[in-house]
Amino acid sequence: MEKQKKIIVIGGSAAGPKAAARARRMDEFAEITMFQKGPDLSMASCGFPYYVGGFFDERNMLLCTPTGVVRDPIFYWNAKGIIAKINTEVTRIDRQNKTVHYINQLTGESGSQEYDKLIITTGATPNMPPIPGIDLDGITTLQSMRDADYLRKIRDDGKIKKAVVIGGGLIGIETFEALHLAGIELTLIELLPQLLTFLDWKMAKLIQNYLKTKANVITQNGVAEFIGDGKKIIAVKLKNGTEIPCDLAVVAIGVKPNIKLAKDAGLEIGELGGIKVNDFMQTSDEDIYAAGDCVEIKNILTGKPVLAPYGDLANLEGRVIGYNVIKGNIRKFPGTIQTGICKIFDYGVGITGLSETKAEEAGIDFIKVVNASPDKPGFMDGKLLITKLLAEKETGIILGAQCLGPGDVSKQLAIWATAIKGKMTIEDMVNNDLPYAPPFSLAIDHSIATAHIMQNKMNGIFDGISGLELYEKVNNHEDLFILDTRGPDEYEQTRLGIGETLIPVGKLRARLDELPEDKNKEIVTLCKISLRGYEAAVLLKAHGYTNVKVLEGGIAGWPFEKEK
Repeated sequence: MEKQKKIIVIGGSAAGPKAAARARRMDEFAEITMFQKGPDLSMASCGFPYYVGGFFDERNMLLCTPTGVVRDPIFYWNAKGIIAKINTEVTRIDRQNKTVHYINQLTGESGSQEYDKLIITTGATPNMPPIPGIDLDGITTLQSMRDADYLRKIRDDGKIKKAVVIGGGLIGIETFEALHLAGIELTLIELLPQLLTFLDWKMAKLIQNYLKTKANVITQNGVAEFIGDGKKIIAVKLKNGTEIPCDLAVVAIGVKPNIKLAKDAGLEIGELGGIKVNDFMQTSDEDIYAAGDCVEIKNILTGKPVLAPYGDLANLEGRVIGYNVIKGNIRKFPGTIQTGICKIFDYGVGITGLSETKAEEAGIDFIKVVNASPDKPGFMDGKLLITKLLAEKETGIILGAQCLGPGDVSKQLAIWATAIKGKMTIEDMVNNDLPYAPPFSLAIDHSIATAHIMQNKMNGIFDGISGLELYEKVNNHEDLFILDTRGPDEYEQTRLGIGETLIPVGKLRARLDELPEDKNKEIVTLCKISLRGYEAAVLLKAHGYTNVKVLEGGIAGWPFEKEK
């Protein structure tokens, strides 16, 4: 009979339990032990902001199986034959003797255990700024169940009236929404020039404009000091000297890989500070694997290492490891295209693949377009989507997509993520056979319409101009004619106020004499989403105008202030 394998997993959040469960399915007789430093297992940490925000009230839902069973040590033993030791910290890895040393945090009991294969899933630690007052009461993160419990209690008690969220990334913005729903007066502070730095500036600016309708948003300013009354926080002082009174501050400025155990054991650490692993999720020690927020993985599009602390990736990585520790190195984890999404009140926002910034850093010659259009017909309550799409200039291979708006952002990102992983081109996408019915989509889905715009641009049929490019031209007082092709009622309701001339597209043929005599003069056409702007541009080119551009995304995608 084959020798019983001894598998030890360090970490019980996402990647660890997945690896342990997969290993058990591959080998009913392996001895599998999972050590978890805290009291909870398999926490749905991405659900913490929604628990805090009151989207659901039962805490155990963060710890349950789809059938409602809490994943505690009894569950793991009865359902999976896995020994789960909670409140137990692994303090040292002895690679020479293939042993881990541990201590129970509650009883002080210590011990050691041998392994044949070891799996490290120690996660990440929140970044905390080394500034005065950081240890005051009322300053927290949202990274653990303990943090979630603390903030949920604040919500339920209703005593705190003012709070500051520091950090405009995913967790910061999700926490911002959760506290806003609790009726707390909020200020969001971001040190960098934009929120959600994985987005390009214009897309991030649209989100910032939306968030400003909910609460105070400050960018390009950091925290200099937390001010207290001796013990508890009473204000946040910014670098420009502004003091913001508050009873609570949530620090959400990212995480760093928790690599101390691995580093102390002499495992190789990557250039970004995560544990270095190969395609099999194997570390520099052939008997030790690692996954989740503590590792560096490969970006499929650039080939470079990245930190990608996402719960879905942690589970996928853990699944690969669970197979390989039993069957040998057969399954590979290919890397990531870094797909991410978050909910911001009524908006979704996310990205898959490369942003314009990342594509430039990688030295890729690309072409980009922005499309603003509904996700469904108006008679089915269609809602706006704004998508920015990147493709390789020479081949048309799809490189990245960013999408935001009150429409179905998740569906769009799923389509583009699949296209990127499948190395599809724009020509593949323009006739993509997607499901259509009015409750779900337009006859030409938003994603396909975006591909059509890109195809037109690549073929020289469509000439676009971004909002940023037009804004700079206006500020530089360049000689151009801006044509708003909407109706008078729309124009009176909202307009850019940058010197545009109103001629509805339906009357343009009869009013061509109102356009510049010089048919080589630059003309920019626009409307709400620039569909009519495109129609106008085609018409003008047919009448001999040679320098006509369409404002991509139209007024809906304009990131700057409007006249009204």
